Amino acid sequence: MHIDVSTLLIAMTLNMLTMAVALPYFMGHVNRPARRAQVGIGLQTAGWVLLLLSSMCEAGGWLDRLLSTLSMGCIAGGMAFNAVAFDLWCGRQATARAPAIIAVLLTLGYGAGFSNYAFRVGWANGLLTVQMAMVVIALCRRPQAPVGRWRWLLVISLLAQMVVTAWRGALGAFYTADFPHFFAPHVVNLVFALVANITVVLSLAAILLAHRDEAARELERLATVDGLTGVLNRRAWLAQAGIDLAISVRYRQPMGVLMLDLDHFKQLNDTRGHAAGDRALQRFAAALRAVSRTGDVFCRYGGEEFCVLLNRADLAAVQAYDRRLREWLADHVLPTLDFDLSYSAGIAMRLSDADTIEAMLRRADAGLYLAKAQGRAITLGG
Repeated sequence: MHIDVSTLLIAMTLNMLTMAVALPYFMGHVNRPARRAQVGIGLQTAGWVLLLLSSMCEAGGWLDRLLSTLSMGCIAGGMAFNAVAFDLWCGRQATARAPAIIAVLLTLGYGAGFSNYAFRVGWANGLLTVQMAMVVIALCRRPQAPVGRWRWLLVISLLAQMVVTAWRGALGAFYTADFPHFFAPHVVNLVFALVANITVVLSLAAILLAHRDEAARELERLATVDGLTGVLNRRAWLAQAGIDLAISVRYRQPMGVLMLDLDHFKQLNDTRGHAAGDRALQRFAAALRAVSRTGDVFCRYGGEEFCVLLNRADLAAVQAYDRRLREWLADHVLPTLDFDLSYSAGIAMRLSDADTIEAMLRRADAGLYLAKAQGRAITLGG
């Protein structure tokens, strides 16, 4: 059975077109990395469609030049968008500046040197190879978030594409007679077309797996984080507190619990509305983030109550934390909320190796209750 290069490349383009249409539909509402991946696939698909259309134009004419240049911009731009998506899925900042710069240089150089066939083939394929190599290097770096094996599927796909793309570039640049046009029946072109069809499938699988990993991480985050304030919820805090208590006992380190309750919160909701109450809770969470040390674990315990677990902290350190928190609120809340924000608190220290988080919370809650009974905006216990 004979399969020519043009048939394989048309089939690959149709596969990509199917991906570009199907992914947004089946993924539904997606986050930033998935959107970048969808845009990347869409651009690359457009690039291949334009490239096939350019082959139907008069060779070397203005329409051929326009469509071919646009196709290179779309293909390289799509790779740059994919690089951003892969970085985000690996838990890194979305930079990918180098692939984006290469996409711009490739497009400009290709358009300027279009009349020189050997140059444009070598330039485009060479820079695409470099662009893919940069993405491979980024994928091989240690991820900042737990990821599955999808990145190795992408690495395999990109390495295969790099080999055949570099091969085509070298052939077109230095052995132009053997590779006189895009559909030349050369073995490198046949291998390129076969590899392209295979890697399209592998890339689709990798992107779907990456999106699934991201969705699973988001579900896990939602299960452990309070939706309004962004701090840990009660369940997650209790789980972490149990681990930290065991470490505290093992290494004979002091530990304290600070239970805090916003003063007059019901009155705030009744007089200023629940939106103001939500802003107050969010601002208080920001205060906890601002004054906490590495190792301090805090949560929204329920309603307007928050809890802080202070590891390796004696009573003086817990009281110092309380002072820092009150000072931060005094300095930062009024300008942003237009009303004061204060709290009452109870302190409980770990008393013995047999102490439990539940017992510490009961003692802290008793101190908090007493503080509220004595006029609020104070901290009691120890």
